[in-house]
Amino acid sequence: YNRVWIPDNEDVWKSAEITKNYKAGDCFLHVQLEDGTELNYPVDPAALPPLRNPDILVGENDLTALSYLHEPAVLHNLKVRFVESKLIYTYSGIILVAINPYKQLPIYGDAIIHAYSGQNMGDMDPHIFAVAEEAYKQMARNNKNQSIIVSGESGAGKTVSARYTMRYFATVSKSSSNAQVEDKVLASNPITEAVGNAKTTRNDNSSRFGKYTEISFDQSYQIIGANMRTYLLEKSRVVFQSENERNYHIFYQLCASAMQPEFKHLKLGSAEEFNYTRMGSSTVIEGVDDRANMVETQKTFALLGLKGDFQMDVFKMLAAILHLGNVEITAVGDERSSIGLEDKHLNTFCELLDLNCEKMAQWLCHRKIITISETVIKPMTRAQAVNARDALAKKIYSHLFDFIVERINQALQFPGKQHTFIGVLDIYGFETFDVNSFEQFCINYANEKLQQQFNLHVFKLEQEEYMKEDIPWTLIDFYDNQPVIDLIEAKMGILELLDEECLLPHGTDENWLQKLYNNFVNKNALFEKPRMSNTSFIIQHFADKVEYKCEGFLEKNRDTVHEVLIEILKESKFHLCANFFQDNPVSVSPFSSTVNIKSARPVLKSPNKQLRMTVGSKFRSSLSLLMVTLNATTPHYVRCIKPNDEKLPFEFDSKRVTQQLRACGVLETIRISAQSYPSRWTYIEFFSRYSILMTQQELSINDKKQICKIVLQRLIQDSNQYQFGRTKIFFRAGQVAYLEKLRSDKLRYACVTIQKSVRGWLQRKKFLRIKQAAIIIQQYFRGQRTVRQAITARALKQTWAAIIIQKYCRGYLVRRLCQLIHVAAVTIQAYTRGFLARKKYRKV
Repeated sequence: YNRVWIPDNEDVWKSAEITKNYKAGDCFLHVQLEDGTELNYPVDPAALPPLRNPDILVGENDLTALSYLHEPAVLHNLKVRFVESKLIYTYSGIILVAINPYKQLPIYGDAIIHAYSGQNMGDMDPHIFAVAEEAYKQMARNNKNQSIIVSGESGAGKTVSARYTMRYFATVSKSSSNAQVEDKVLASNPITEAVGNAKTTRNDNSSRFGKYTEISFDQSYQIIGANMRTYLLEKSRVVFQSENERNYHIFYQLCASAMQPEFKHLKLGSAEEFNYTRMGSSTVIEGVDDRANMVETQKTFALLGLKGDFQMDVFKMLAAILHLGNVEITAVGDERSSIGLEDKHLNTFCELLDLNCEKMAQWLCHRKIITISETVIKPMTRAQAVNARDALAKKIYSHLFDFIVERINQALQFPGKQHTFIGVLDIYGFETFDVNSFEQFCINYANEKLQQQFNLHVFKLEQEEYMKEDIPWTLIDFYDNQPVIDLIEAKMGILELLDEECLLPHGTDENWLQKLYNNFVNKNALFEKPRMSNTSFIIQHFADKVEYKCEGFLEKNRDTVHEVLIEILKESKFHLCANFFQDNPVSVSPFSSTVNIKSARPVLKSPNKQLRMTVGSKFRSSLSLLMVTLNATTPHYVRCIKPNDEKLPFEFDSKRVTQQLRACGVLETIRISAQSYPSRWTYIEFFSRYSILMTQQELSINDKKQICKIVLQRLIQDSNQYQFGRTKIFFRAGQVAYLEKLRSDKLRYACVTIQKSVRGWLQRKKFLRIKQAAIIIQQYFRGQRTVRQAITARALKQTWAAIIIQKYCRGYLVRRLCQLIHVAAVTIQAYTRGFLARKKYRKV
């Protein structure tokens, strides 16, 4: 095959055509790029450039149908479908690859939903509805729970994809009796997006938490309810946003509605007036109306049965958080700080939550240290007081978020018994930034667990396919990321050392990092110490190396609020606030990202083990429960891809797409498939496609399966390159391309033969037509010449005769004239002589 892929710095891979045969031992491959540039490409005989697929395979619906399965083939196929055909969905085996078009497409209407309903997954073009239909069909057919796992980078379209799958289930399973249940399930999305999504530099509507929604079905496979579980809410966003980022949408919706009569008592203003909403210097999203979105949020609250009083309680808590962020803390010397009792924001905060203003002002700037022998009240510096204030704001919002999720779950509860469910997991993809902290560490840890589950599932499906077809099973080598997971979660791993450091009264990020260096540097190949930094560590994840800054790990993992502030909140007469911070707070799902409040007294161990749990240990527990749930279901995978960083419609940045394909496991799936027999054709498909290569004798056999076997044994001498299954033929990589070459050669030879015969016939026909025309022309020419010759001889005779006649006629006429003249002359002379004689006579 004469076309290959050459690595390129800009486009990642470029297509090139081989211009000179490559021989073993050659150091260069002579190629010509598509722009006409000729190149001597240096090659290693052990690693020749990957071959390009035949044109007939380019643009395939399923990447695993490609004969040559490698990174450039996958990238090119996706690019052709996305840029040229404007198709955003492509299968990669059991994965649906969804590329964000950054444009509204008319492919999600009810007519499209009904078109996919009841269809097999391969019968129609790839679509998110096809995955949803496959999950729904398998649930109904096998009575087994299903899961749809949606992952990808921020801005890749995860939330939208998850929303469409839920809408599909709500549409195809709708019944007249339960018409409102589906609407309630869909109504949960706008609320969770309002309180859990925010604008980031990468996405205007980025989910800052993980969400697993179980949609419950009865025995008739109609929706009867749902349940939502949340993971690792990004609480730090409440008090800090980077440049060009926003806080959670709900705050801006509330500020945009501040002048409405029902919100006057919250004493709010524009988002630019509050520290917690103006920090990123980007309070407005282009094309988004926060006031209109607030109306929509209120409507969805009401649709879920959460009426005005409940909504106002929630808005009170949110407004209180904004006012808390504006509380002015003044430094008094180097060791102390204070808050004025006349501070209007402090008074509003306490008024909204019904708290004691003097106590709050005092204990935001002081802390109580309890030892075995005494209790010491210690003032805090301004920086410590600001941290205490921010920690309180984060904790209130975290509890509020979980409370809202719990109330949504209560609204979606159902009286009947759940028969089966389909879970939709909308979870953050692998992340790496210039500065990576505790949140990115947890997100990437979650992705390691999900990637392991994915690899094992793909491996299992491969094994099942081989066993079903009675193909001898050979062990496939696939990447197992268990060592990375062990590094993070095993005994004396990173999380356990972090928890251990959090329990120490004087534990610091630096001490914890030093323990990591001592335990893992030069002892674990997946852990590295950066050369130029003593405040970071590097982990080799399945997708990429990531450097983490240790600063803030302990604080975020402890997630503490000072005990005395909790006591003040417990004394509140505002029932929502008091309920949050009671010893037995509102129960939430065990999968929830927020748990009971943790005391700031690290010296004394509480008898309640739950109080000692850190964010890391809770996240690890909830992740384990999630994996148990996923492993008990049949998973379906949607990998969302972000085509460019500028949010341009149908623009394809090959570098960025390649990074994501490597990170989300698509290329690993391709690699696993390519190791064995990646191309699979049914006997009927093979017969239909390659019957042109069969002889008349072979075609005379009645058994098509036998014909396929005989033909393959004749065409491919190496029997290790294919296997015959019960219903399919399995080919190793490249064999389909070889068969395609044989087929194209045969077709080319047939075309040449047909062309030769047709051209000969046309030329003969043309020759005979010309010959006939020449004969006719000659015939007429000769006739005319003969006629002309005959006419000339007669003319000569006639001319001569005419001359003779003319001669005699002229002679006759001249003689006759002469005679007349002679007679006339004689007559005249006679009369003249007579006249003269008489005259003379008379005279005489």
